[in-house]
Formats: sequence, structure tokens, C-alpha cells
Amino acid sequence: MKLKDLTSFLDSAIPLSFQEGYDNAGLQVGLPDKEVASALITLDVTEEVLDEAISKSCDIIISHHPLIFTGLKRLSGRSYTEKILLKAIKQDIAIYSAHTNLDVLNSGVSRKMAEKLKLKNVKVLLPLKNKLLKLVTYIPENHFEKVRDAVFNAGAGVIGNYDKCSFSTSGTGSFMGGENTNPFTGEKGKLHFEKEVRFETVLFSHLKGKVINALHDSHPYEEVAYDIYTLENESIDEGMGCIGELSKPIEEKDFLNLLSSVFSAKGIRYSKLTGKRITRVALCGGAGGPLVNDAVASGADVFVTADIRYHSFFDAGNKMLIADIGHYESEKFSVEILYNLIIKNFPTFAVRFSEINTNPINYL
Repeated sequence: MKLKDLTSFLDSAIPLSFQEGYDNAGLQVGLPDKEVASALITLDVTEEVLDEAISKSCDIIISHHPLIFTGLKRLSGRSYTEKILLKAIKQDIAIYSAHTNLDVLNSGVSRKMAEKLKLKNVKVLLPLKNKLLKLVTYIPENHFEKVRDAVFNAGAGVIGNYDKCSFSTSGTGSFMGGENTNPFTGEKGKLHFEKEVRFETVLFSHLKGKVINALHDSHPYEEVAYDIYTLENESIDEGMGCIGELSKPIEEKDFLNLLSSVFSAKGIRYSKLTGKRITRVALCGGAGGPLVNDAVASGADVFVTADIRYHSFFDAGNKMLIADIGHYESEKFSVEILYNLIIKNFPTFAVRFSEINTNPINYL
């Protein structure tokens, strides 16, 4: 298949609009019309990973961490990033990344951590904000189901684990077509009244174009009346971090040993033990320091994350244990998310896990 078919799917399944402002998710190297037959999935793009992709004849590297974070003014091979980019271009290997947009996904990095720890009753810790829209439109009664279904099929109407969510009410619309119109019903130049259904539903902002196109394509009117409202509602399932519960309480030291075993974490840094047993577990893959107070407010007994700064260990006080298991260790299972997502939708596409440990941190 063409590279653009794969990246278009990934851009939609892991919406680029979900990424943080500093991030650089998406296609970084590669021509959209390039044919691709196999992918190598990795946490980081290193020169060793690129060599592995070359040796395994992979057409694209799909990573969690982007290779390019900041703007480039030259490609001369002076930096590590430039060397990899030049080599990838020469070898015609595409590079695609899903970073903070994968973090906030309902089935994203923190949820994968919760799955590995076998947590139950898992909920988002810091919900995604300012990404929801409401669509309101007016549809003639005999076309209502066709238009409604087209809008739903475009991705609108999803609230948490429910889809096809909407509200509708009947009323009477009016319009008068001008000289250059060709009205679906009524006559131009004459005021017309039509039995219509007011239809409203919600959608994520990244689906706006797709949903509006579906509305126009399915609606019988020459000019479709609709409104788009920005909502202040928080997303029910998407957001940074998550919190869940162990099947039974365990001692803090036993929980730290569990973390070491599940995540192969050999250098866990942790705050002063509280003396409480662990039941409620807050998680955030990667650098979750900014969520410490959110974890405390959620009533978590422990917050598991990475890259905690010195002074942040004080923030939990005696209310909560903080466990820093390492950045690589907290995000290592993101490759499974990407693999399963691709295989489910492209079952004949060859996807391989990188065998390179890209963790740049060593422990004595």
C-alpha cells in the first residue's frame, strides 16, 4: 500500500490534534506516494534502529518518540538527528511518530501501564480539554435517517463507550430561494415552510472536516444550514495519565517490587514511604511530574511515572507515595499499542518489533 494510506489511518486513529503544542507527531520523513510493505516499531529512532530497519528491509520506522522535535535549519550531518535523517532519506526509509497524541488516547500509554499492572476501574487522571465540538443542523423529515447515519459514520456522536449519541426534535423551517437557486423543495422566489428535524451531536475537533463533508454529501438541500459550537466539556476517556485499583491492597515495598518486575525497572526512585497499603494507583507514562498534584487530588495511594524532579518528591508529603520507574521503562509497551492498532486494520501488512534497547540511561 501507499505510505499515505497508512499515515492517514494513523493520523485519524491517533489524532494529531491531540498532541501537545511542543510536540512533532506524524510523518517526519517520506514521500506520501511511496509504496510500503513492512514497518519496524520502536520507542526511539536511533542509528542502530535505522540500521536494523535497513537489514530487515523495512520501508518505514514507526516510533513513539519523534526524531525531530525542533526546527532544522540545515541537513549537513553535524548533529545526531541530522545524521539519521540523511541516512533515512538515502535509504528511502520513512519515519512516523505518535507521541503525546498516543499518551492521551483512551487506549494509550498510561492505560497500557494500567493493563500490565492488571488494574480495574481505570479512569483518566487529567481529562483532555477544548477538543469537543457540537454540531447542530436541520434536516427534512424524509431524509433524517440518511443524514444522521452519514454524520455518525464520519465519527460524530461518540461519548465515552457510547456511539451514535444525539438529540433531535421536530419543527418547521422556512426559506426563500433567490433567482440563481435550485431549491430541493418549494419554488424560488416564494417563501417555503418545511417540516424538519433539528439534529445535534458531538464530535472531536479533528473530525470536523470529515463530518461536515459527510453532512453536505448526504443532505438534500442546496445550502445546508448548520452551526458548530466549541464545548468546554472535558473528554470522558481521553487525557493524560490514568488511575485505577489493584484487585487487593498490598504493602508499599511489595508494590515497588511489583513495578520492578512488570516494567523491568532496575533503578526505581521513590519518595518517603507513607506506611499505608496501596490500592489506588495513578499512572503517567513518560515525564509525569506536572501531574503530581492531580494524583494527590484523585486520592491515589501511589503515583507511578518518570523524570520526577527533586523538589517534586516533596509535593506528595505523607499523602501519597511517588515511584519514578524511568522514562524508557514507563513507555516501553507503547510499541504494543502501535503494533496492535496497525495489525487490526492492515492484517496483511508486515509489522516487526525492533530488537534494539534504545534506553540511553544505564544504572550502576
